[in-house]
Amino acid sequence: MSTEFVNLTAENLPHEHLCCIIRSKKFHPGIDAKRQWLSGRLKEGHVFRKLNEKATVFIEYAPLETAWVPIIGDNYYYLYCLWVSGSCKGKGYGKALMEYCLADAGKNGKSGICMLGATKQKAWLSDQSFAKKFGFEVADTAGNGYELLALSLDGTLPSFSQRAKKLEIESRELTIYYDMQCPYVYQNIGIIRQYCETNGVPVFFIHVDSLQKAKELPCVFNNWAVFYKGKFETVNLLPDVAALKRILKK
Repeated sequence: MSTEFVNLTAENLPHEHLCCIIRSKKFHPGIDAKRQWLSGRLKEGHVFRKLNEKATVFIEYAPLETAWVPIIGDNYYYLYCLWVSGSCKGKGYGKALMEYCLADAGKNGKSGICMLGATKQKAWLSDQSFAKKFGFEVADTAGNGYELLALSLDGTLPSFSQRAKKLEIESRELTIYYDMQCPYVYQNIGIIRQYCETNGVPVFFIHVDSLQKAKELPCVFNNWAVFYKGKFETVNLLPDVAALKRILKK
C-alpha cells in the first residue's frame, strides 16, 4: 500500500491529475473546467488531497463559509467528495483521507465537518455509512430523503438554508443547476442538451458561477441539481439518456 499523498496547490494544479476521470485516455474538457474552478477555490482554503499514484483515491473539502453549497454554519469544513475506487478499495485509503480531514479540522480549531447524505445511499454522494463510522450524525433534513450529516467537535451544528429546503421553482420545464466542480458535469450537460434538442424537450441550464448563487439555491446541491415540472428531482448526475427519460416520464 502506497502511503504517499499530495495536496493540490496553485503550483502543481496545471500538471497533477484530478483522479475523477483518470481512466479516460482522450482529451476531456471537463478536466480543464475543473482546473479553472479549483484555481479560484484553492486560495479560499479548498483542499484536494489525493494518492500520488495513477488512481481514483482522493478527498475534497473546504471551509463551509466558502463552500459552494446552500448550507449555513460557522467554522465547519464541508466535505464534497471522498472517493476510493477500483483495485484501491479495501487498502485503508479512505480511512487515511478521512483521518487527515479530521486532523486538519482539529489543527485549525474547526467546529466540525459536514457533508450531504440521504436516508438511503444515493449515487454521486460519498459513502455515508463509512462517514457514520467516524461519528457523523444527521444534523438536518430536507425533502426527497436528503440529509445533512455532521461530525461536531464542539456541540454546534450546521443546517440547510431555508431556501434549500424549498425544493420548488416556478418553471415547469426541465431545469438544471450546475457548477464546474465535478469534471463529469461538462459531459452530462452535453448528453442532456443533445437529447433535448433532438426530441424537442425544453431545457434550461443555470450555471452556478459564484458563492452567492450557490448559497441561495432553492434545493440541496453538491455541484448539480435537477428540477422538472417545478419539483426538485435529484442531485445525481444523469449519465445516460435512460436516467433522463425516467424523469421526463413523470
